[in-house]
Amino acid sequence: MSKVEEKLFQNRYLVDEHHPHIAIKHPDRTRGDEALLQCTFCCPAGCYTKTEEGDIELTTDGCVECGTCRIICQGKDNLIWEYPRGGFGVSFKFG
Repeated sequence: MSKVEEKLFQNRYLVDEHHPHIAIKHPDRTRGDEALLQCTFCCPAGCYTKTEEGDIELTTDGCVECGTCRIICQGKDNLIWEYPRGGFGVSFKFG
């Protein structure tokens, strides 16, 4: 594991399964979405991945709520981003 992954592993994340704080509005339109493709590179927690078919998948488990995707990956307005509801989300161990 790299140093960043080791630090991220120390964080705790309480997943709100019924109300994710980030969502892709149109999951069927991710292929070729350059804005979402940028998220696969810039998300420090690695929440965005590109599939073999070229689609972009989002897994909010482990999100550090930094807002990078909110700023960089908006492009075609295919991303919904809000802070998690009270009691849910990331709990940092190292500041």
